[in-house]
Parts: sequence; structure tokens; C-alpha cells
Amino acid sequence: MIDVTGTHIWYYFICQRELWLILHQIAADQEDENLDIGRFLSENTYQRNKKEVLIGNIKVDRVRKENGKLVIGEVKKTSRYLESARYQLLYYLDVLRQMGIDATGELLFPEEKKTEVVEWSIEAKQKLDHAISEIQQIAQKPVPAEPEKIKFCNKCAYREYCWAEG
Repeated sequence: MIDVTGTHIWYYFICQRELWLILHQIAADQEDENLDIGRFLSENTYQRNKKEVLIGNIKVDRVRKENGKLVIGEVKKTSRYLESARYQLLYYLDVLRQMGIDATGELLFPEEKKTEVVEWSIEAKQKLDHAISEIQQIAQKPVPAEPEKIKFCNKCAYREYCWAEG
């Protein structure tokens, strides 16, 4: 069994082929400009809050206290991947909850100047548990699923891997 991470949750909700590639340590195109933009945003936005804090086996982008409650933040370049971002953050909230820490989540979209509050719920936990189970199954497969054109392919750092003529 693999240890599922927030990154795995993120990719599960975007593209399960990409998830398989990541699970099998096949590197994306490191020169892809979308990766560069994501790194830049992570390093240069929301400077007032702590950045990338390791709590147990999770790494959250931002941490602060508000009215005595822990608020963890996840910075994303765009809200195009909203479901994926929500479940990644819900995964972090669930891990904290298992440690006895009650927290609230915030999705931060600096380029869009948007913030979305994310709260743990039983319904979200059920969907999260299902995703974790499927991620474990995907990890066991010997080959990735066949490529399937989806709306995220054009911005994907694996697009040449999936769509190169060869």
C-alpha cells in the first residue's frame, strides 16, 4: 500500500493517467511554463502568513490562527481545478482531524483575487475515502490508462508524454 498524499488527491480529481505517472515517479516536463508559474506563486504570494508548513505527513502552503482556530491555506494558480483543490484541502483537514486538530481550510487564488473557505464534512469524508481507495488501486496497475482528451490536457506538463506522435 502506498501512502496517499495531498498531491495524489489533487491529480486523482484531474486525470487518473497523470496520477498513475506520478505514482510511478515518471517526471513531468520540468521546463513547462505552468510549473514555473506555480512555483513562483507559491514562493511570492501571501507573504504575511507562514509558508509551507510540514504537519505530520502533510505540507500546507499557509497556516494562521483566527479566533483561536487553526486555518490552513492552499495556494493555487487558478480556480479551474476547483474540485481537485477542494479535495486536496479536505484531505489535509481530515489528516489534521485524525491528529485531534480541528481546522478550517482556505483555497487561495492570488491571480483571481479569490478565496474559498473549505470545511470538513461527513459527506466530503466519504468521497475522500472512496478516492483514496481508488488511488491505491491505480497505484497497483502495471500500466496507465489510455490517454483521454480532457479540458486540462493543453496545460498539462505531461501532454507530450500522452500525445506525442511516435
